[in-house]
Amino acid sequence: MPGKRPAPGNPALPAMLETLYRGLTHLAGPAVRRLLDKRAARGKEDPDRRGERLGHAGLPRPAGRLAWIHAASVGESLAVLPLVDRLLARDPDLSVLVTTGTVTSAGLMAQRLPARAFHQYVPVDLAPAVDRFLEHWRPDLVLWVESEFWPNLLAGVRRRRIPAALVNARLSEKSFHGWRRVPGTARRLLSVFRLALAQTAAEAQRLKALGIADTRTVGNLKYSAKPLPCDDAELARLTDDLLGRPRWCLASSHAGEEELALAAHKALAGEFPGLLTLLAPRHPARGEAVAALLQGGGLTVARRSLGEAVTGTTDIYLLDTMGEMGLAFRLAPVTVVGGSFVPVGGHNPIEPALLGSAVLHGPQMFNFAEVAAELAAAGGAVTVADADGLARELRRLLSDQGAREGMADSALAVAEHNRQAVDRVMEALGPVLDAAGVGQGGRT
Repeated sequence: MPGKRPAPGNPALPAMLETLYRGLTHLAGPAVRRLLDKRAARGKEDPDRRGERLGHAGLPRPAGRLAWIHAASVGESLAVLPLVDRLLARDPDLSVLVTTGTVTSAGLMAQRLPARAFHQYVPVDLAPAVDRFLEHWRPDLVLWVESEFWPNLLAGVRRRRIPAALVNARLSEKSFHGWRRVPGTARRLLSVFRLALAQTAAEAQRLKALGIADTRTVGNLKYSAKPLPCDDAELARLTDDLLGRPRWCLASSHAGEEELALAAHKALAGEFPGLLTLLAPRHPARGEAVAALLQGGGLTVARRSLGEAVTGTTDIYLLDTMGEMGLAFRLAPVTVVGGSFVPVGGHNPIEPALLGSAVLHGPQMFNFAEVAAELAAAGGAVTVADADGLARELRRLLSDQGAREGMADSALAVAEHNRQAVDRVMEALGPVLDAAGVGQGGRT
């Protein structure tokens, strides 16, 4: 049973393992630096901000209270934006530091974070890097998003007795069973969190079994995100340019998924004259490779990153740019969610739903299982298994305006119904915020 804890064993062992881990990471510095170099060569690290990954701050600490929110990657960082807004409104003297570990998320945070909030890369989990990071920033509050647990970082927060909570928490069955093999270590690591707000009841139960006494299910913050922004002038221009052309979007695609777009476009182009496929790779740096793949399949491609115009003969508009999904979802009446045909777990289907786009996705939506199930139950999304299924559903939706708009309306209704999650999160966090001295200044 998940709620039954195994025998605690030697109570001194978790502390010994923590000390051993910390010592080993002192020795791992050269190897980690080489790894960062290799990642930078592949475009996965920002060489100009490498110091942040080693705990050297890129900015001075602002005066006053500071909340630190750690969100591993793009989806998590976008999900916390409503929470950032609410924290800043609650306390006009508060600043918010958001850390992530990916180049793409850093670029999005630079565009989307409001005044008094700023981004830094999370330090690698080396003891010296962690110590430098925490000594510089001295956060008054720590909010950890989802389930990226780094032992040195969390141990540093615990030693400094900083009020901390786990927000929008996820813990898969596989990860849970892994932690259950070292129950004392899990309990010590997670003891830093006074509260865990889980995405689902099952995950709340798993976190409770690992030692977080106060676990609750208050909803998914990803429902609370505002509709993605876009450049209104660009939207107007492209809407005019594409007037009358049937179109659909493959959003946040990964390697292995662009072939699906190629096959679907070729299958449908004869039935839908002027068909345009908008394709947005999850990682814009893949633009050149994706363009080559599509052109090799006989399609005409216009790359947005190069300023190439969409003409009457363009088959694929390749959005290999950052922060423009709001534009894509407004242009496309049907969106296929990427990361769902490969074992990535899918990306956020609420984003296109909020902008009136009907939603299709592949079978691998485990990152958004609850959201996908709720959308499906309401008729707001359809799962397709392969290229043939994708072409079949696209044919149905592109040819039937009523079905398409009904599906989009159902998805929007689910998204709107769940947008109060941030209210429930703020209410549950109240005691932790009070302990951190995050005031009531702008709270309504």
